[in-house]
Amino acid sequence: MPDTTPGNGKERQIAFVFDLNKCIGCQTCSVACKVLWHKDGDGAENQWWCSVNTLPGRGTPRDWEAMGGGFDGEGKLAPGELPSPEQFGDASVYNYQEVYSSADRQQFRPTQGKPEWAMNWDEDEGAGEFPNSYFYYMPRICNHCSRPACLEACPNQALYKTADFGLVLRDETRCKASQSCSRACPYKKIYFNQVEHISQHCIGCFPRLEKGVAPVCVRQCPGRAVFVGFRDDPDSPVHQLVDVHGVALPHHPEFGTEPNVFYVPPLSPFRIRPDGRIDDGKRRIPLDHLESQFGPRVGDAIRTLESEMAKRRRGEASELMDVLIGYRWEEFLGPFTRDPAEITW
Repeated sequence: MPDTTPGNGKERQIAFVFDLNKCIGCQTCSVACKVLWHKDGDGAENQWWCSVNTLPGRGTPRDWEAMGGGFDGEGKLAPGELPSPEQFGDASVYNYQEVYSSADRQQFRPTQGKPEWAMNWDEDEGAGEFPNSYFYYMPRICNHCSRPACLEACPNQALYKTADFGLVLRDETRCKASQSCSRACPYKKIYFNQVEHISQHCIGCFPRLEKGVAPVCVRQCPGRAVFVGFRDDPDSPVHQLVDVHGVALPHHPEFGTEPNVFYVPPLSPFRIRPDGRIDDGKRRIPLDHLESQFGPRVGDAIRTLESEMAKRRRGEASELMDVLIGYRWEEFLGPFTRDPAEITW
């Protein structure tokens, strides 16, 4: 088992893999993250360090993919737009008590805030036309990039990358609210806390990792759609999916930040022809859409997945399918299998 002890002097890189063929959009990961880190508010009411959006869709913050950031073709920092609170979605309060306790039929309505956008505002909308419409769910956390644009952009050296886990963390005492990190982050997963007057983002659940416990988004997933582990561990499913089989790909690799969150691309149903027959050669999600999300290698990844699935249907062995299926829950957690209930935090 890899040594996960902080301070051992060895640089490690933790990575995540989300299998989009397993994600059902239940929001358990996002809610678990919210409850663990932001249950008391304190200016983080609109923060969703883990978000699950429907693709194709506008995402959170709204239209973030067109806001820029990351590095240009020459490897130079290319800061983009600063998302507005409205694009993230204001935290709204609704008339819950009135709806739940009234004898009359009441409708939900906001009593505070302007609900014009939210984390999963366009959930399940998708694209395409009946009977070939399509969508899939896209969980997103901080990518804890190997070359984080946020870190390079910060004028106050508030951001740093840890040697033990490769996480991008923030010294909040150094943060001076310039929000340069948010402009530089091409994934727009950095939030501004109006109460604390600092920027904040997903910390990879590092207090849990230090105790040998998996991040809450991984541990709580009911569909076992998330893997976590070290990239340099040859026995890790993360290493197998990313570096051996090549079926887990980074999101928007063209941003140049070398993200450490990877995705197994979705396999959609085959298209239905006008005569009602199945077109075995064409899936509903267009390849050009998937290439726009995961880069030019996505076609090869899909062909590998299809080939290995066909082997299993023929009764043949497939190491890749064994990894993706995961017969024991511990396989998804890498070395972080400790029960959090055993720990006095």
